[in-house]
Amino acid sequence: MSYAASAALQTAVYQRLTGWAGLTGVQVADALPPADVAGTFVILGPETVADQSDKTAAGADHVFTVSIISDANGFMTAKTVAAEVSDALVGADLVLSRGSLVGLYFLRASAKRLNTGDSRRIDLTFRARVAF
Repeated sequence: MSYAASAALQTAVYQRLTGWAGLTGVQVADALPPADVAGTFVILGPETVADQSDKTAAGADHVFTVSIISDANGFMTAKTVAAEVSDALVGADLVLSRGSLVGLYFLRASAKRLNTGDSRRIDLTFRARVAF
């Protein structure tokens, strides 16, 4: 298979997150905000893709990261937003402009303090199976 559905998957994930009621007021982007911008952000991040074609169909596994970055005190705000991202994506029936989503699964998460401890980052990793 190929990387052909990557943009379609990112578009569908972005639309899902920006339309999710639990994320109202949280900016969703595919790049880090400038350092002088405060708040909590959801960032669409890195992705790896592996061929999963077989005799019956062409397909690919997309493993991608969605990061939550927050300058709120403690981890609670970041964890609350991360839970909403997870709720929005796990098992979602996203419509892609290229290919079709077979399934969307949570793989893992990591949480850490950034810089001097003033900001928090949670990276959520998901796997999306796409068929053609």
